[in-house]
Amino acid sequence: MKVLDQTLALAWRSLVQVRRNPWELGDYSIQPILFLVLFLYVFGGAVAGSTEAYLPFVLPGVIAMNMLFVTVYVGHGLNTDLTRGVFDRFRALPIPRWAPLAGRILADLLKQALCIALLLVVGVLLGFRIETSVWEVLAMVALVLVFASAASWMMVLVGVLSRDPEHVQLFGFTALFPVTFVSTAFVPLETMPAVLQPFVQANPVSLLAEASRALLSGGHALEPALWTLVWAAVIAVIFAPLSVWALNRRLARG
Repeated sequence: MKVLDQTLALAWRSLVQVRRNPWELGDYSIQPILFLVLFLYVFGGAVAGSTEAYLPFVLPGVIAMNMLFVTVYVGHGLNTDLTRGVFDRFRALPIPRWAPLAGRILADLLKQALCIALLLVVGVLLGFRIETSVWEVLAMVALVLVFASAASWMMVLVGVLSRDPEHVQLFGFTALFPVTFVSTAFVPLETMPAVLQPFVQANPVSLLAEASRALLSGGHALEPALWTLVWAAVIAVIFAPLSVWALNRRLARG
């Protein structure tokens, strides 16, 4: 319980830091709404024939995209703590070394849950109607958060390896943009060149978006949801040990 309390305290510290950086709050709230509105009203007619038909397709895609983009702030915050010497102070405290990482990822998950709720509310105001049960909606939220917790480890590694917070954003968004847009988050698979389709089908963003659509609007969610969980497990198994190793190595160098 002591370790849990320490992790929760560090998660709370990450959350209250938003007061000193209100722009981050805007990225969590205003930016995803802008993306949803822009995609809906600029591409809706071209992709689906109407904004009404496109909204059930694009809303889960924007949720998946925003989930990935928000993970960049995990690496950004971690790098800020490292470059300002906050982690050196953590080392002097009687807490596990992984507690600051766990606290930051937990705070990120709470922010992710807020973003998902906000996007669903805005989607409903724009005309989106949830066609499934409350349990399926909760399953969608849980699936997105599980994948977000795994993806956060990638940004932890970027945060540890980057020289400063600006490089975290540069490297993070540079890696995430092609993975996000070469997927079925915003356009159907059939509209893409044949050479891209195998990659798009295996892309975890496509699988997460398809599972989220099925859990919100009905359809076959089991297979894409299971493959999304497999991807989350693979990402966590690879990047969590690498991140901890890189962090210990950086702290040892001073």
